[in-house]
Amino acid sequence: MKDQIKLCMLFILAFIIHANSQEKVTLSGAISDVENNETLLGVNIYIKESKTGVVTNNYGFYSITVPKGDYTISISYMGYVTIEEKISLTRSTRKDFTLTSESKNLDEVVITANTKKANIRKPEMSTNKLSISTIKKMPAVLGEVDVLKAALQLPGVTNAQEGATGFNVRGGSVDGNLVLLDEAIVYNTSHVFGFFSVFNSDVIKDLKLYKGGIPANYGGRISSVLDIYQKEGNKNEFHANGGIGAVSSRLLIEAPIVKDKSSFVIAGRGSYAHLFLKLADEPNSAYFYDLNTKFNYKFNDKNNIFISGYFGNDKLNFGNDFVNNYGNTLFNARWNHIYSDKLFSNASAIYSEYNYGFELKFIGIDWESDIKNYNFKYDFKHYISNNLTLNYGLNSIYYKFNPGTITPLDETSGINPTQINRKYAFENAFYINAEHKISDKLSINYGLRYSNFLRLGKEEINIYENNQAVVFNPDFQIYEEATPIGTKKYDSNEKLASFDNLEPRVSIAYSLNDNQSVKASYNRMSQYVHLISNTASVSPLDIWAPSDQYLKPEILDQFAVGYFQNFKDDAYSLETEVFYKTVKNKADYIDGADLVANEAIERVMLNGEARSYGLELMLKKNTGKLTGWLSYTLSKAEQRTPGRNSSEPGINNGKWYRANYDKLHNLSLTATYQFNNKWSFGGIFTYQTGRAATFPVGKYEYQGITIANYGIRNDDSLTPYHHLDLSATYIPKPDKNKGWQGEWVFSIYNVYNRSNAASFSFGQNIDSGLSEARRTSIFGIIPSVTYNYKF
Repeated sequence: MKDQIKLCMLFILAFIIHANSQEKVTLSGAISDVENNETLLGVNIYIKESKTGVVTNNYGFYSITVPKGDYTISISYMGYVTIEEKISLTRSTRKDFTLTSESKNLDEVVITANTKKANIRKPEMSTNKLSISTIKKMPAVLGEVDVLKAALQLPGVTNAQEGATGFNVRGGSVDGNLVLLDEAIVYNTSHVFGFFSVFNSDVIKDLKLYKGGIPANYGGRISSVLDIYQKEGNKNEFHANGGIGAVSSRLLIEAPIVKDKSSFVIAGRGSYAHLFLKLADEPNSAYFYDLNTKFNYKFNDKNNIFISGYFGNDKLNFGNDFVNNYGNTLFNARWNHIYSDKLFSNASAIYSEYNYGFELKFIGIDWESDIKNYNFKYDFKHYISNNLTLNYGLNSIYYKFNPGTITPLDETSGINPTQINRKYAFENAFYINAEHKISDKLSINYGLRYSNFLRLGKEEINIYENNQAVVFNPDFQIYEEATPIGTKKYDSNEKLASFDNLEPRVSIAYSLNDNQSVKASYNRMSQYVHLISNTASVSPLDIWAPSDQYLKPEILDQFAVGYFQNFKDDAYSLETEVFYKTVKNKADYIDGADLVANEAIERVMLNGEARSYGLELMLKKNTGKLTGWLSYTLSKAEQRTPGRNSSEPGINNGKWYRANYDKLHNLSLTATYQFNNKWSFGGIFTYQTGRAATFPVGKYEYQGITIANYGIRNDDSLTPYHHLDLSATYIPKPDKNKGWQGEWVFSIYNVYNRSNAASFSFGQNIDSGLSEARRTSIFGIIPSVTYNYKF
């Protein structure tokens, strides 16, 4: 035995001596834009001689380790000129690089091949990244460039209907999307019920959409992650840009505070269509505004701070009888610290609030609701070696839910103020994730996230017989609200319910060659906060609620397999994926459920399950005057709520039925054409299967009134949704690089004036007495013109 131990120790010693036979050094630093000194995310750094490479993190930092020697380093990033530089490494060195936009010409720069090949080998799938320059060339409603509308052109992404709030990913609900702006959670992503998004494209620096294979540092939602970062501000000189459109205008100002060390950016956007409506004596109006801010200061090469914020609000007035207000408030203070050339950290203190309310003047009440969270994150990126990088950290979120505060508009009205029980919760998570290159062909990204959710008092909870808040009436064969048999009072911060979950994640990439790879991924995720809604599209009456003993956490398991190829020298790329996902504890609502101001939501809700599966295709043309992509998704999204025992039928007789956001076909063609330096053109064609709907199968009369009798849930469909949008951009002086620079953007939304159905309603014609169906459409053809400027 002793001899075996000695032999093992000698083997380990020999291995260590061999591993260190060449002394290694580390090259690290930051990469930024030469014009404004903004750090760049996801830049590829490649050393040719050692055939090793890394990418910059979310703050532009990189670290790569090689033996001492002379090397050729290549740095490339989409939309920027690739550079090569000879470098001699005799000791660990920090070296920062700057990149120049492809629109600029630098004779001393060596241009090399495109770097889209890096995506072939990277174990990242079900992920889409769109550049802001690409998004700005796409046609938009009323000339407003829109990040979310651009995301809808990607495979696997749809919306409930035209003008609907939010988006759906791979058959998931709107509340299943984790939307982050500078790491702060955004609860409502839309202005004016989905006509515009809350994201001002002028201030957006980078965005990435994860549909699957989600790394372990993200959690709390089960459908997708949309991660958006704001610009930091120009550290070199003062700049401003903006635009004047048909319904809104924008202005962004950025400038250094201390050159090369500190800068700020502030951007505002506001609509003014309500002013024209007032001039036309129109009682209905809609108004929104945004304000984005960011400040940064570089103390030294190891310490940076960032302070950012977002403030936005909508006010909708319907005939002076119904006034709706809602908006987001976000704040984040971050500290970047580099412990060593191999260890990077980021600490964030974040505040997020979404408030929503309305005045019902015809009733005489004011309703105010909100959700707030206080979030602390501490994340580390540890460059163990060129083949192994660890990401680990912790995240704690404290939630405060106000389901509704009702006050009378007139104190003499006799209406009593009412406060629906406030709710509190605490969500904690720890994670570790590894990016591991096993060989030149095989790479793996794997990790584990542990999440814990505590539902806290102060609150008085109903108690029900057999712990069932919903009961089944066998005589009428319907589910009904149970009558409480008592209550239980919980003191402040007393635990009402607790949940723990382990969430493994893994993504694998195997390269067949430099241009082809196959990938696979699996991820489990948990969602503890839910949007209480039984409609396909989010409305201001919907509220957020935490998991408890009745509203269980949703648990997702998702599998995906894909094939990826670049061909014709990366001029074209193909992405194909198939996915299958299941969800446990999917909330479902009994027939006739009333969700508005419901203090006991558990009395109209049952826990079921959901599943979705499909095929996604994306073909991209990356080079030339004509660029763009074709995306297609064939998918199915269903849910089921079986009976709790053999005597109960469940919802829809316990059978699978189409989810509200199920769309079998989703086709999108997006293209831009650079005609010359002055003119460029863009176009989008979208086709989607009509969303699920429930139509009447008959009718009956009650006290002289004809009442529709509805059939199986979501057994029907609205008519297919499709439209064509076109745009043209004209730059009068394309060669002007300083002073005032302007451009005109002309766009036509829905060129052939398609009346897409947003909804159907069924009733009785007053004149004829016959039953009829009425289709509601929102948009017809909409031409617009926008003038953009910068100086």
